[in-house]
Amino acid sequence: MDFDVVIVGAGVAGLAAAIRLKQRANEEGRTISVVVVEKGSEVGAHILSGAVIDPSGLDALLPDWRADPERPLTTEVTDDRFYLLGPAGSLRLPNLLMPPLMGNHGNFIGSLGNVARYLAAQAGALGVEIYPGFAATEVLFTSDGAVAGIATGDMGIGRDGQPKSDFTAGMELRASYTIFAEGARGSLTKQLLDRFNLTEGRSVQKFGIGIKELWQVKPEKFRKGLVQHSFGWPLDMQTGGGSFLYHFDDNLVTVGFVLHLDYKNPTLSPFDEFQRFKTHPLIRKTFEDGRRIAYGARALTEGGYQSVPKLAFPGGVLTGCAAGFMNVPRIKGSHNAIQSGIGAADAVFDGLSEERSNDTLDTYESGWRGSVVGRDLKPVRNVKPLWSRFGTLAGVALGGIDMWLHTLFGASLFGTLRHDKADFESLKPLSDVKPIRYPKPDGVLTFDRPSSVFLSNTNHIEEQPIHLRIVDPEIPLKHNLPLYGEPARLYCPAGVYEVVYGDEQAKTDPRFVINAQNCVHCKTCDIKDPSQNITWVPPEGGGGPNYPNM
Repeated sequence: MDFDVVIVGAGVAGLAAAIRLKQRANEEGRTISVVVVEKGSEVGAHILSGAVIDPSGLDALLPDWRADPERPLTTEVTDDRFYLLGPAGSLRLPNLLMPPLMGNHGNFIGSLGNVARYLAAQAGALGVEIYPGFAATEVLFTSDGAVAGIATGDMGIGRDGQPKSDFTAGMELRASYTIFAEGARGSLTKQLLDRFNLTEGRSVQKFGIGIKELWQVKPEKFRKGLVQHSFGWPLDMQTGGGSFLYHFDDNLVTVGFVLHLDYKNPTLSPFDEFQRFKTHPLIRKTFEDGRRIAYGARALTEGGYQSVPKLAFPGGVLTGCAAGFMNVPRIKGSHNAIQSGIGAADAVFDGLSEERSNDTLDTYESGWRGSVVGRDLKPVRNVKPLWSRFGTLAGVALGGIDMWLHTLFGASLFGTLRHDKADFESLKPLSDVKPIRYPKPDGVLTFDRPSSVFLSNTNHIEEQPIHLRIVDPEIPLKHNLPLYGEPARLYCPAGVYEVVYGDEQAKTDPRFVINAQNCVHCKTCDIKDPSQNITWVPPEGGGGPNYPNM
């Protein structure tokens, strides 16, 4: 099938690009064909974010969205709090100490998945074709090496790799330009970074893992519009991360935990740190007698301004979190995702208007640093490297000073710091760390992985090929297990990876087990595995989590 534009990913970046393309076409009386493919079973099924949403992106894309009775965001921030947590207490940081860009008043609390669903409705009304349940698994190229579109994955393949009775071949979707909006650590984006050497001259990309639960709390514990951020306990001062509570809609509270994936201790479990965080006296009181109704996890791009790769290459562009446009200290990326989608669409439309195709859209690459996206990311560019180098207390303080200097004088004492190394390189051997012991979950406030995955509504077709590809099957047991205790069993928030022993007590006859059906598509294994031995690829279209209101 031939289109003018193919967009990979129905998140807010991809849908914003689709809407903007159709808006431009309508303004100029042109007809262009735009198709969006989405691996989730429906638009929004795989979308996970905090989310406190800066509305500037929506305002730019759909200026009248606030007057729409179907608008996806209705809860404005009314109270903005920052805390430093210790093991038993907390210290509220005065808002006056925070750089103005860290403020949340004027923002909205809600579900980014619902924002994506809203944008999909707007795109559909403009004539955009949207195909959920179709995973893009292959990049297509012209004879001279330019991107020519994508192919969706075959369906109905058995575990042995052979077609089953319900086999359906994938489709080739060819286009003049292809926009990749896959989110953090997209499988096709990863290939494009290598093929076109898009990271040359850039700092290494950094990542975090965000884990989130949605609770319905008692009315007396609900504070509509409250935004509460914290850092510190349960993490030590050398491990980066933070946490949040957002009160929105009718007695709903989002609680989440972001852990930087450059942590050093291989016995650390992001999932269990999150569960432990909820037991803090400041936090637990909100959830007493409440009900947990949803769970999910997702990788985040954290490299920032200096880690953004080259965005344009022959026949295509990167946008949104695939490009790394998240603002780390603000824990926000959706506004930049939408704005970058608009920028990508404008560059693509200009190319089509000039009857070009499959060339490099240099204006998109050259223009982003001077755009609203670049202006958002530049003042905060040193926060993450300072945090990684100097730890939580000193690093956060220095990052705050740097943001203030940029706010007041437009300059930084540090210039632009680079990130030292990739996240998978940071783990220390077991012999060099103190093992972390986690308490058993109580089933009331803290929970185990299986019950959490159940709430993510994760489902995969039985007997399909495992979508977590192990390059060398001997590495998990012969290298990772003795050196690191096989950290995959801990960094995965869904219990996908296990080491099972023939004799559990004697720890003999170990087997490395992959429970691929549990995968919530967070991509952490692809990022953090110390041997870079795991490659995440899309399963059959429609598989994975089905997040409600997340």
